[in-house]
Amino acid sequence: MIRTLFLTDLLKIKRKGLWFLTFLGPFGVVAMQMVNYGVRKDYLLQQSDNDWEYYVQNVSAFIPLALVLGIVILTSFMASIENETNAWKQLISLPVSKMRVYLSKFTVLASLLLVSSFLLMVFALLYGIFLDLGEGIPYVELLKQSFYPYFASLPILALQLWIAAVCQNQAIPTSTGVLGVILTYSAFTLPDWMIWKWPTLMNDWNEPLVNVLLGIGVGCVLYIAGMIDFTRRDVK
Repeated sequence: MIRTLFLTDLLKIKRKGLWFLTFLGPFGVVAMQMVNYGVRKDYLLQQSDNDWEYYVQNVSAFIPLALVLGIVILTSFMASIENETNAWKQLISLPVSKMRVYLSKFTVLASLLLVSSFLLMVFALLYGIFLDLGEGIPYVELLKQSFYPYFASLPILALQLWIAAVCQNQAIPTSTGVLGVILTYSAFTLPDWMIWKWPTLMNDWNEPLVNVLLGIGVGCVLYIAGMIDFTRRDVK
């Protein structure tokens, strides 16, 4: 049943632009470096001891903001699709549990963001090769910078889906999302316990893996809390 719900949700978003946004996010992040290196490549190469590592750092600087903004847009679009067609009520009237409906929505959104993270790694790698930055390609670092922020941002995804799923007025999750984007932009001033700081991979221990583990753990907790709240509510 969950597979059927998942495939149905994929069909719903087919013509809604969500796949385009999934592509646009990582492309936009790398495109900023295309402009950056296109305008001042010689200067940037003079600033670095390791051209590849410096390039990856420049790319990764924009990833948290793009990721959080993507979460806000995708969750809002997903909920809007259901609200516009009154699909929430139709889904619940079917012989399927609310828990599975909620799981399907979360799985679709998480899958889109995972695809986006993979595309980011591919685009960053291809443009780095195009720039001819040398032979020492830091594959491990590219993997970390592409996927660590994804896992660290799972609490934000769970929270945004929770708010979007239980609020008919999508101005509320949108406002919350905009606040989250602002907090992510100023993440260097935030304490380590705030979830909007975690996608930046910054913490007092200087260990990005801490943010990843926190993201997975707290993401699961917020997902379960949102699912329980969603199942207890009357869908109108």
